Amino acid sequence: MIRIDGSFGEGGGQILRTAIALSCITGMDVEVFNIRANRPKPGLKAQHLKGIQVAKEICSAQVEGLRMGSTKVVFRPGKLKIRDMNIDIGTAGSITLLLQTILPPVIHAEKSCRLEITGGTDVSWSPSIDYFRFVTLRALKEMDAEIQIHIKRRGYYPKGGGRVVVEVRESQLNGRKFQKTHCRKVEGISHCSNLPEHVAKRQAFSASRFLEKMGIKCEIETEVLKSKSTGSGITLFCNYKGSVALGERGKPAEKVGMEAGMDIAREITSDGVFDRHLADQIMTFAFMAKTKTEYTATSITDHARSNAYVINAFSDESVKIEGRKIFIFPGY
Repeated sequence: MIRIDGSFGEGGGQILRTAIALSCITGMDVEVFNIRANRPKPGLKAQHLKGIQVAKEICSAQVEGLRMGSTKVVFRPGKLKIRDMNIDIGTAGSITLLLQTILPPVIHAEKSCRLEITGGTDVSWSPSIDYFRFVTLRALKEMDAEIQIHIKRRGYYPKGGGRVVVEVRESQLNGRKFQKTHCRKVEGISHCSNLPEHVAKRQAFSASRFLEKMGIKCEIETEVLKSKSTGSGITLFCNYKGSVALGERGKPAEKVGMEAGMDIAREITSDGVFDRHLADQIMTFAFMAKTKTEYTATSITDHARSNAYVINAFSDESVKIEGRKIFIFPGY
């Protein structure tokens, strides 16, 4: 059995998500202890429970410790059984973080399927659904993954209720050496729900004004919605880099847009093919690829080091980090 210390590095849910995904893929039993030890309230939360429950279903697993607040989980996978699924997180829990757990084994099965997921599309401490669509999936497409994401409804904290359809076509991932490309134009989506139209417009204008002063061209769409939950946000993206900022009660829309603009400006003016977030998100998928994957990152985060730690526990030295260069070798 592989034993993973959940307090390593960033000590959050990322370690658990990667460990469960790799267990499904490799068929190896895993024990994760000290789960989310570095968080104010350690142990499993509702979103982590849902991710493990869905993973349990798709790989016929036996699980110990599957309860709220549990700081240890033992996951014994069986045979992958991929099928179309309707998944309701039940809270505003992040849809993209759920995908980090279940999408790798779904792709690994090399079988087409359709996932309809209800939860949070634009919530704190996670990639927005637009970041996943336009940054993460861009990189996965270059590795020959065939995935499409359709947003049916956005969901914000605390009500959630967002709905996303993920279509995965049968495909085999291939590693590649990612090369830096010049960012000719930043694109983006500024959105709000159950709020005045000017909120989305002010977010977009603030981001655009900042980027244009930096000499960076941009084109930002606005999206004004009526849905179950109230909120706003903006996602900017260019090539393999992106930024996300979310609205909050009492936070001016101009500040939201400025945060997103400043973040992506730092990323695209920094050396590195991938931004600091994509660098760790791609690791699990690269582990599954037939050939080596190589890229540089604008910075190496604790999340990246944590993911490398988990992957190398399953397959020694599959991930090597040298400065800001990351090399990922096929793990099985």
